[in-house]
Amino acid sequence: MFEVSVEAVFSSAHHLVEYKGKCENMHGHNWKVQASVGKESLSGMGMVLDFVDFKKALNEILMLLDHKLLNDLPYFKKVNPTSENIAKYIYDELRRVLNIPAAMNLKVRVWETDTSSATYYE
Repeated sequence: MFEVSVEAVFSSAHHLVEYKGKCENMHGHNWKVQASVGKESLSGMGMVLDFVDFKKALNEILMLLDHKLLNDLPYFKKVNPTSENIAKYIYDELRRVLNIPAAMNLKVRVWETDTSSATYYE
């Protein structure tokens, strides 16, 4: 199995809905995102996925989240903007934008702090 990963960052605010504690108040994070794609065989050029295309897609998706109140975005008006749900949102968008087939294992990990992260994969 081969796997490639790219990382990027964005800044945004959110507040957790139906949460009892300080995170129910609006607060911000400098989020770090790592996206990985794996597959059993390489392309004819010897790649899983071109890093340039992978990074470009991830950065375009993160620009939609950067310097926003996540709760105000259409997706997060219906879904609580937890780290877990942010990872799933980025996962779904990457799979769609890059047309990643099910045979390729995609994984997205989102850090909201240096020591706390959530990962989504299927």
